[in-house]
Amino acid sequence: MNNRRVVRLDKKYVMHTYSRIPIAMERGEGVRIWDSDGKEYLDFISGIGVNAVGHCHPEIVKAVESQLKRLLHCSNLYHINPQTKLAEALCEVSFADKVFFSNSGAEANEAAIKLARRFGSKLGGRRYEIITMKGSFHGRTLATLKATAQTKYQNGFGPFLPGFKYAPFNDLKGVKKAISSKTCAVMLEPIQGEGGINVASETFLRELRQFCHKEEILLILDEVQCGLGRTGKMFAYQHYGIEPDVMTLAKPLGGGMPIGATLAKEKVASAFEPGTHASTFGGNPLACSAALAFLKVVRKENLVEKARERGNYFRVGLEELKKKYSFIKAMRGKGLMIGLELGFPGKDIVNRCRDRGLLINCTMEKILRFLPPLIIEERDIDEAVKILDTVFSRL
Repeated sequence: MNNRRVVRLDKKYVMHTYSRIPIAMERGEGVRIWDSDGKEYLDFISGIGVNAVGHCHPEIVKAVESQLKRLLHCSNLYHINPQTKLAEALCEVSFADKVFFSNSGAEANEAAIKLARRFGSKLGGRRYEIITMKGSFHGRTLATLKATAQTKYQNGFGPFLPGFKYAPFNDLKGVKKAISSKTCAVMLEPIQGEGGINVASETFLRELRQFCHKEEILLILDEVQCGLGRTGKMFAYQHYGIEPDVMTLAKPLGGGMPIGATLAKEKVASAFEPGTHASTFGGNPLACSAALAFLKVVRKENLVEKARERGNYFRVGLEELKKKYSFIKAMRGKGLMIGLELGFPGKDIVNRCRDRGLLINCTMEKILRFLPPLIIEERDIDEAVKILDTVFSRL
């Protein structure tokens, strides 16, 4: 089917929850993706960070094909070999001692919220409140929607689960002001993705870690978008010389397969006992096999270091554009998670770039967001910067 036919069927049969771009993607390879009309694109949003090792990486495809022939699904009533191996691999490269697997970032954050409340209940008293940051995004379930401190996502879905308070991002005094005797955790993204690529300052996150430790409050880091090599470190928290108590992962972990993970230190993880939380499909053999292959690719191809190097290279090109065009107000981010703030809404820029074969994204109305695959080469970056320059020059 061509683009027009797919769009027509979508409008007829699919719930209208997405403001979709009127093209249908057909296949992908590496940093390129093709629509149903055969048009080729350079993908610099990579499924909002999901395709971090590119589209259809041979190692991911091989792992999925191999697992498909052995076991497609197995209930968590039993031990699952790839799940156990993946948990071990994630603990070995992080601060964590234990992992719970789910199917998405929202589910991973749901598990973190439940774990924090369960842990808080064991400390004595009614400790259930969680402080999140203004501008945050943690998911679209009812609990994670309330944790998300952006009213535009919440309109029309109340009443919400109580027990969430909001504090200004990068403002320790604001966090302390929100704390009460009921607080069990502080939850934040080291780099706010949907909030506009806002980076936590080193002072803020380090002092917040010290404060939470002192007050016996859990520090939960949502690394669903910024984790797993994206920022030039395996995990964003490693830029700050700290460790969280709980961390959530998802987007790139399965190399395109749906999987989420909630990681925790033993002291916290032990609050979960048999029957306290579960997921039918969480940690299934297929997704875990893909995730193991993803971690292998990241290590084998040195993609964490590459994200740092290519990110620096990309920033040089964007900085030149910033000098050239006064409407570019700011650039921020780490590694290959970069935001370019414009002086006007960026939707038209996204559309013009797409017309010229470059896929990017705009968040918070004026922030162009770049999340290219970690496998990009300098020539891909040069091509992207050239397209941006052409689009900007014709405004």
